[in-house]
Amino acid sequence: MPAVAPERIVQAILDGIADAGYVGTLASPKRRNPRRFIITGQNAPQVLSIYSWTLTFGGRPSLKNEYRIQMTGVTSPLEIATDGPTLLIGYEPDLNLFAGFDLHRHRTFTTGSPSVQVDIGELQRAETDGLSFHRKGNDEIAVGIRPDMLIAYAMNATVLHRYGREANILSLLTKAVSEIRLPQQALEPLPAERRRFITEVSRLSREAGFRQQVLFAYGNRCAVTRVQLHLVDAAHILPVGAPGSADHVRNGLALSPTYHRAFDAGLIYLDEQFRMQIYDGNLQALQHLRLAGGLESFKAPLGQIFLPPDPAQRPSPDFIRRANRFRQIAT
Repeated sequence: MPAVAPERIVQAILDGIADAGYVGTLASPKRRNPRRFIITGQNAPQVLSIYSWTLTFGGRPSLKNEYRIQMTGVTSPLEIATDGPTLLIGYEPDLNLFAGFDLHRHRTFTTGSPSVQVDIGELQRAETDGLSFHRKGNDEIAVGIRPDMLIAYAMNATVLHRYGREANILSLLTKAVSEIRLPQQALEPLPAERRRFITEVSRLSREAGFRQQVLFAYGNRCAVTRVQLHLVDAAHILPVGAPGSADHVRNGLALSPTYHRAFDAGLIYLDEQFRMQIYDGNLQALQHLRLAGGLESFKAPLGQIFLPPDPAQRPSPDFIRRANRFRQIAT
């Protein structure tokens, strides 16, 4: 696979940002590294700087799994932004996966076209787990990144590369992205900072897995409006933090952001016949505050929701009942 055009890499990054539930805007030339992106969304860095090249076969017949980026068009030392994370990544277009490298290890280099390698077989595990970790011969950790985990990686890249070199941390990270939850006893012996970031990686992996399952089930289409356009969230029916909530597709709904907020606020609710309805109790409070403008157009698409074709992926009546009780919606 020859190197792809910079425009394609930029689009892959923007698509990954959108897949993670954020909005990205390129704020620099497409053909100049690092590319800078403005990120809009909750708990995300406002600015993200990315050095990025195509991952291509390394060319050595004895190492058929070795892929690499060649850092062309830049000079040593690489700049590190002060207003947000700076990443060093490769993009594999056939797999639509990224590889993240330790920027601080590769920031300085001799003249020429320095290259950084990754095992493509290790990278492929990210297709399933969201993130994968490859300990290279020089003790560097390379990270495989599914596009929807790009922002999660960006927020944790420094500590992933710093602590991932430790054998026990690497083992726990691998479990954190492949298991539902890590047992608490596995984390207790760790220093507080390592425990915090492994817990964070585990949480982000579960959220990304939930989002991917729900959006796939609904065809990336809002259950209320049927709109796609990369404008769909994965909403929990029974909210995170409520007793018995789960990151399971049957506790999920694909909703456009406006209806997601309305659902979480209890302005609309889902009944056990899979109809989305206005909850009059909360609507009356808005009417009292004279904040009910646009109600008729908002209500227009409500009613029977669009359901996943597979019955096993449709909302669970039990989650619906418990969610309505939790939100104190009398049905």
